[in-house]
Amino acid sequence: MAYRFLFLWLCFFTAAAFAQKPVFNIRFSEQLAVFVFVQEIHPDRRDNPFKTEFTKSKYNTEKYQKLIAEMDTLAIDYTYHFSEYPYGSKIPGMTTEFLKKNLIATDNLKEFKNRSAGLVTNKPLIRLADIISEFTPIYRELIYEPNKKEFEKQLADIQEYSRAHNISGYFETGLAFYGSSWDSSIPFEVAFYPLPNSEGFTAQAFYNNFVSAVQTDLTDHVSLFSVMLHEIYHIVYDEQPLALKKQLYASFKQNPSKNSAYAYMLLNEVLATALGNGYVMEKLNGTLDEGKWYNWKYINEMAKKSYPLVLKYITEKKAMDKEFVDAYIQLYDDNFPNWSNEMDNIMCFRYMISDNKEDFRTIRQQYKRRSMTEEEDQVTENSIEKMKAVPMTKIIIVSKDHAAKLELIKRKFPELKNWKYKKDKEFTYNILLGDKTQLFIINQINTPTEKLIEKLAVQKQ
Repeated sequence: MAYRFLFLWLCFFTAAAFAQKPVFNIRFSEQLAVFVFVQEIHPDRRDNPFKTEFTKSKYNTEKYQKLIAEMDTLAIDYTYHFSEYPYGSKIPGMTTEFLKKNLIATDNLKEFKNRSAGLVTNKPLIRLADIISEFTPIYRELIYEPNKKEFEKQLADIQEYSRAHNISGYFETGLAFYGSSWDSSIPFEVAFYPLPNSEGFTAQAFYNNFVSAVQTDLTDHVSLFSVMLHEIYHIVYDEQPLALKKQLYASFKQNPSKNSAYAYMLLNEVLATALGNGYVMEKLNGTLDEGKWYNWKYINEMAKKSYPLVLKYITEKKAMDKEFVDAYIQLYDDNFPNWSNEMDNIMCFRYMISDNKEDFRTIRQQYKRRSMTEEEDQVTENSIEKMKAVPMTKIIIVSKDHAAKLELIKRKFPELKNWKYKKDKEFTYNILLGDKTQLFIINQINTPTEKLIEKLAVQKQ
């Protein structure tokens, strides 16, 4: 009888936990703020309010500059992939994000080290905590205390706005649309920290966390929360069940459109923009934003075209499915049929192989926006096999052993069966592959890489 009672109680407790609404805990995290502060005052970082305040302070000494440089070298940044998921559909695990998560979740550095033990090795973890400890009084003096009154009032206003406008309800809307699930016993931890003398705010979401530096005179809560939910929707997309991700990916691959691969590459950002900057903004503001939703034309325009489709699914409380994918691709085909030929678009998602590592820097300078990139520094059978498995634009630069490597490339891609080339002649070549991504081959003899990259263009095929 006692076992039956215990079983029923556990069932009730579990059902109640899932029936509750998701919780958003909004607060200030000093430990996270100091971590970010030390990162941002590094000499290599672009100018920012933290760097400005530190540079002109009495703490800008050799002692602290050494600590700043040391933190930049700590071995705390490791990544692991969820290999069973379709490429690009699941955010890799990152130890730096786990460390930030633990900085937010703990009240002191002793707790932080205890919780983070095993994520990275002990020596860099201990040094990280030591450096944060060293800079905490500096952060308080230079940043927090001068802005304390304004920031704490602002934080209280943000907390009240979240309650008054049912922000957790928009999170639930995203769960239903993406077909994702979330255990309400896991709160979403939202950490804000002050960003003085700034005209904008930052935003990042990872795991069950959202972090943002906000300017101390911010009053535009609508924009803040629409951006916040935009970032959180990336997490909701990431949490789609594996079976659903495979189903949606298969729907893109099976669609006959020649644009389906590049439409897929835009999907994650387009949906977060349509939901956060479209749906949430409209609900909070009362009207749909007529301005830019995103600062890159391909995301901005596709999100706006997709918005009626997204809104239809939200209104009908439907999750993404094959019909949604087909309709989304049709919108791409009907409105932007040439985007898959535009270099600024397709080079944003690229896999590059070159024997010369400097070529990677060169192409980054030419195409600064990078949503997804992979780089291999040897043209080999193995590197080409890895490239073929990834549905992104492919670039191979051959700068030595031309005969052997060009022959290897031809052999590895069936689409190149009838390809004719002269191994001792400099050229650029392009072809659309069976996975509907573009392949570019550069045979480099004497011309600098930047000049050859400038010549790249999608050929009529």
